[in-house]
Amino acid sequence: MDQTSILYASLSFVFLLLCLNLLFQSKKQPQNLSPSLPSLPLIGHLHLLESPVHHFYHRLSQKHGPVFSLFLGSQPFVVVSSSAVAEECFTKNDVVLANRQKLITGKHFGYNYTISTSSYSDHWHNLRRIGSIEIFSSSSLNAFVAIRKDEVQRLLVRLSQDSCQGFAKVELKSMLNDLILNNIMRMVAGKRYYRDEVKDENEAREFREVITETFRKGSTANRAEFLPVLNWFGKYKKKVKKIGKKLDGLLQKLVDEHRRMKQENNDNGSMVDHLLNLQQSDPNYYTDEIIKGLMLVLILAGTDTT
Repeated sequence: MDQTSILYASLSFVFLLLCLNLLFQSKKQPQNLSPSLPSLPLIGHLHLLESPVHHFYHRLSQKHGPVFSLFLGSQPFVVVSSSAVAEECFTKNDVVLANRQKLITGKHFGYNYTISTSSYSDHWHNLRRIGSIEIFSSSSLNAFVAIRKDEVQRLLVRLSQDSCQGFAKVELKSMLNDLILNNIMRMVAGKRYYRDEVKDENEAREFREVITETFRKGSTANRAEFLPVLNWFGKYKKKVKKIGKKLDGLLQKLVDEHRRMKQENNDNGSMVDHLLNLQQSDPNYYTDEIIKGLMLVLILAGTDTT
């Protein structure tokens, strides 16, 4: 194939993508969006983004008003820069804004959008009920007071040992990270995966690596999330799927281990054990997928936000 044919084929392909994009946006774009800026086909306003993003949004709000729309690729966004409007969004109109974007990470990390990125529905209400009554109730949290005290005491001992020779610089970020992760993991699964007293070092190392990869992919936006056509050429989706499978395997291993311990009357009273008790009473709803999804939410949300 000569260069002219390649050029024509490339132009035809780009033209086809533009037509598909215009057709897709005309069908999907809401009719009552707030004012927006002029955009480009396919990429929308992606080319306008600047860092830091919140400063960029502030500059746009001064020019276009407190509420305006942006299209980041195929994804529509509404930017609210007024505290009064933001309060109205999350009080009077919270149900309208309850759903989240269907991202690649939500599909492969969140069990096909069934847990952390679940749409507002009866299933969402059930998950909220499980969290407020079964997991985050006062009795459940009080049951793990000893774990939290023990982890804080371990941290204080480490700090004391580091300063036994006098004043010394201490890198607190990694220590606090270990404190929170061990705290969460002991409550969720009864295991320590960071620092001392790790029973299975290989399992702990694999868990740490997968959690780090999950944080890295889940906390940063990728162009493929906004331009689905990039999934045809890039490796982002494949990498997310691979991490999701590894993560699911580790969580399933923990569930199976606690199920076996429960059969041997040797459970440690962790949240996984409590969820397995609920599974016995209602196996059709409390599937392993629901349990693993709740475990992942507790681990990621409990550590990343902290």
